Amino acid sequence: MRLDKWLWAARFFKTRSLAKAAIEGGKVHLGGQRVKVSREIAVGDTLQIRQGWDEKTVVVQGLSDQRRGAPEAQALYLETAESLQRREAAAAARKAAGGMIERPLGRPTKKQRRQIHRFKTGEDD
Repeated sequence: MRLDKWLWAARFFKTRSLAKAAIEGGKVHLGGQRVKVSREIAVGDTLQIRQGWDEKTVVVQGLSDQRRGAPEAQALYLETAESLQRREAAAAARKAAGGMIERPLGRPTKKQRRQIHRFKTGEDD
């Protein structure tokens, strides 16, 4: 079974092209090594998959080349206990730090855009 097809069938990625891009971008490792899209996987293989902020370590439990419902897709893999703990700890840390990050409330006003432009170009009025 091809790796990109399995990732798509297991619902890690919405399309096979997204799965392919993630594999080529080094976001998916098999046994600690970067792999190619067409790599054949088997039951018992360990995959490290990075999606956004999260990194999951999963063990392949089944193979399927058809995309089915989420409960059937979750039966294709088993996430390791330490992977779950790492993800939960990282999510808690992000949530705790979330109040410290100042985010702009919206788009800059005309006056703020002028100030940004002056700052970037070094103009003094």
